[in-house]
Amino acid sequence: MIIRSEEELINFGRDLGQKISAPCVIELIGDVGAGKTTFTRGLAKGLGATEPVTSPSFTISKRYTIKDGILAHYDFYRLPDPGIMSEDLAESIADPHTITVVEWANTTQDILPSDRLIYEITTNDDGTRTLTEKTTNQDSQPTSQNSQPNNPKDN
Repeated sequence: MIIRSEEELINFGRDLGQKISAPCVIELIGDVGAGKTTFTRGLAKGLGATEPVTSPSFTISKRYTIKDGILAHYDFYRLPDPGIMSEDLAESIADPHTITVVEWANTTQDILPSDRLIYEITTNDDGTRTLTEKTTNQDSQPTSQNSQPNNPKDN
C-alpha cells in the first residue's frame, strides 16, 4: 500500500486501532524516519488514547492509557541487547489488556509471539512510503494488500 502523506499513515494506524483489541502485538520495521512512531500515533488515536504519542527512542518504552487497557510502545534501536527490558516486554505481551508495539525488534525476536502483526514501512525515492504487512509463518499469507488486521474486535 502506498502512503502519500503523514496524515494517510496516521489514518491507517487509526483505522487499525479501531479494528484490533488486546492482547495484540505489532512489530514495526523501517529505517529511522520511516514513520513508525507516526503509525503508532494513529494507532493510539484509534484505540482512544488522549495523550500525545512520542518516540520512545531514548526512554526505550512508553505507556498510554487507551479505552480498554494500555498501549505499550517499545523502541529497541539503541539497545544491542535488551537486557532487563526483555522482562518488561514479556510482561507487556502477556498482559491481556495491553496492545504492544515494538520498533527495532531484531534483538527481541525470541520474545515476540508468532501471531503478531508485522508492518514494514519503506521510504520511496519520491517521498511516499510503502506499507507492507508481513508474516512470521512461511505457510501464512498476509491478510490482504490493504493490510487488514488479523485481530478484529468483531470476532
